[in-house]
Amino acid sequence: MTPALPGAAAGAGVAAMTVPPAAFLLVGTLLFFIGVAGALLKRNALSMFLSIELMMNAVNLLFLTYARMRGDAAGQMVVFFVIAVAAAEAAVGLAIFVALFRARMTIDVDKANLLKW
Repeated sequence: MTPALPGAAAGAGVAAMTVPPAAFLLVGTLLFFIGVAGALLKRNALSMFLSIELMMNAVNLLFLTYARMRGDAAGQMVVFFVIAVAAAEAAVGLAIFVALFRARMTIDVDKANLLKW
């Protein structure tokens, strides 16, 4: 039998470690701004797409953090739907990139004038 940690109930085993919500909020905010910088500074369409995905995942982390702080499941339901929409958006976006690359042999957004008349 393993000895209980100080402060843990007898027979509880290993005590759970908790991370403060402020740490999740900080990580989510940093990830969001890294995504914003990537979306604004990159010229490659795929890099911009990945930056937007990073921003969506950062918002998902923030939704989950606030849901945990409030103690309800509404944030988890929103995140579930955002992930489902992101999967569909990723499939459509990658198909557009493949079609753009086949037509122009580049996915550079400065050189992509496919939608112009």
